[in-house]
Amino acid sequence: MSATTIGALIGGAIDSMSGDDSAADGAIKGAIVANVLKFVLPLAVTYAVGWAVLRGATELKARAFGDGGEG
Repeated sequence: MSATTIGALIGGAIDSMSGDDSAADGAIKGAIVANVLKFVLPLAVTYAVGWAVLRGATELKARAFGDGGEG
């Protein structure tokens, strides 16, 4: 199953728990959220890993060459 289908199923199930209307609008919202997360989540993970690597490289440089606070 694709993420869009799973999002639609989950959104529809959550929306149908309220019981005041059909689950179709919840399924549409769930599908939209799933598609947005397919784009945003990998972007956020890539940014976080890049930030951690940059911070680690800066720390390693500071340990190897000193803190550079001279002058």
